[in-house]
Amino acid sequence: MMENHQKAKLEEIIKAKIDEMKETISSYEELTKPVAPDNAIGRLTRMEAINSKSMNEAALKRAKFTLSKLERALARIDTPDFGLCRECEEPIPFARLMILPEASLCVRCAENLSG
Repeated sequence: MMENHQKAKLEEIIKAKIDEMKETISSYEELTKPVAPDNAIGRLTRMEAINSKSMNEAALKRAKFTLSKLERALARIDTPDFGLCRECEEPIPFARLMILPEASLCVRCAENLSG
């Protein structure tokens, strides 16, 4: 069972990561605006700009997914099963949650699922 001061610390970290992720998403949204047909950004050719845009779109998608997981973690932080692995139901180590507060699997189950 996680102690209250640990939950408070995690909640602080989750909120900070959510703010950071929202800024990241905003940056990627700027980078994924349509590329004008006659637009050569500095020395970039149009094809390079389009390729760069598609890489930024993939990064934007990952950032939005991470934000979603962080928001779910924040919503669940006061539930009794927060911090428990969704596979084996054992407590996820606090150190792992400090690094990845959106984690829903312990290291062993995460490794097992990733192959």
